[in-house]
Amino acid sequence: MPSPLPLAAQTTYAELVDLCALDAFDAAFPPNGSFVPVTVKGRRYWYYQYGAADATGRQPRKYVGPDNETTAKLVAQHGAAKSSYRQRRSHVAALRRYGLPVPPDETGKILRGLAAAGVFRLRACVIGTVAYQTYGGILGVKLPAPAMQTADLDLAQSRAISVAIAQDEQTPAFLDILQKIEPSFRAVPNLHSPNAAATYVNSQNYRVELLTDNRGPESDRPAPLPALRTHAQPLRFLDYLLVDAIRAAALWDGGILINVPQPERYAVHKLIVAERRTATAAKRPKDLFQASSLFDALAEHRTHEIAAAWNEAYERGPQWRKHLHGALSHLDPLGRDRLLYATGQTRSVVPSLDIAFRDAPPRFDFSRDVVQVAGMAGKQPKDYAVSRAALDDWFGSEGNGPEAHIQAFRNHRTEIEALAREVYLNEPVPADGAILIKTADVPRLRTRLKSAARRRKSTS
Repeated sequence: MPSPLPLAAQTTYAELVDLCALDAFDAAFPPNGSFVPVTVKGRRYWYYQYGAADATGRQPRKYVGPDNETTAKLVAQHGAAKSSYRQRRSHVAALRRYGLPVPPDETGKILRGLAAAGVFRLRACVIGTVAYQTYGGILGVKLPAPAMQTADLDLAQSRAISVAIAQDEQTPAFLDILQKIEPSFRAVPNLHSPNAAATYVNSQNYRVELLTDNRGPESDRPAPLPALRTHAQPLRFLDYLLVDAIRAAALWDGGILINVPQPERYAVHKLIVAERRTATAAKRPKDLFQASSLFDALAEHRTHEIAAAWNEAYERGPQWRKHLHGALSHLDPLGRDRLLYATGQTRSVVPSLDIAFRDAPPRFDFSRDVVQVAGMAGKQPKDYAVSRAALDDWFGSEGNGPEAHIQAFRNHRTEIEALAREVYLNEPVPADGAILIKTADVPRLRTRLKSAARRRKSTS
């Protein structure tokens, strides 16, 4: 499991996010305007009105955010605090010393320029490795770093949100924003729509790619994002990732406020993405690594959130379930078991998973009061154990010493291994992932195995 950060580091990160939010909010909204709530399609949003009214009597306005606790707090504190830049830089330096990941300078400069242009205020969301790097601070753990770093930045925005926001506000043209940051940026023409770019690259081959949700048929044609004045590549399953994105701070300069997906949604989405890639795709191992690391980190304190994110994806239809189950077979066993534990599923949902027994010698573990034996689950070693009480109650061990219990195991090894396979595949996965046959389990497991044998016999 990822090691927890000290409480001081967790507090520092939370303070940094709040300070970044306050400074960014005050910079975006000068004190000479006013905030008003507006209802759009049954949902309330905050807007900032400023300047003189036009001929129709309407004042110019800028999008602030959805009407929630976070936005209300920012509105209430607007203009009350001085810039906290020096304090933010101190927080970033401290978090770096705690070992939290730092984006490369090129990425940091681009994030800062995009934030200054209002891209994140208009609900664009950072996805990919740059988002993954923020989850250690958010979750209060030190996540393992992915083996592969990429010179790119992926941004996503919902098409519906982009269209709605664009009625009141747009950023400068996206290419203009990038060229202000680095003049060598250019648009990469799309093969199917040469005048609609969703990818931008500079002279150092750093790529910025825009993505958006697509609930219809697969399409290679970019779709417009009018709020950001660019196009984006539509992708299936992306709408799930973007639901209720959260604030995060990229640890560069004085901290940069960005939006990232919820970590549990990010992890589930990475499973789907990995399964949709070809087996030889370069990014597939990184997808699985990040998903497994996050499931391992989330399982300690956020089992409810993992279960909710998984169940939502699972209930979206057979294609979703197919991709999720397929990816489980490639996931690191520890992360996979953490996910199964959190969602209350059994290992039987993992395609082709089984446990093999190698006739390894049993040994008595005095610390656990069990007879333990080595097995193999796929390519991973996996021990299984049977409690001393179960050997006494159901397998006729004679005597109280370890040799008597080991001999009872040897006498009933075939049945005990069948019970162990049943526990491994069809019992809920425990928090530690262990395979343990307890005395209370034996009658239920025996009944289940007998029923399965009768079904096989009746169909043969």
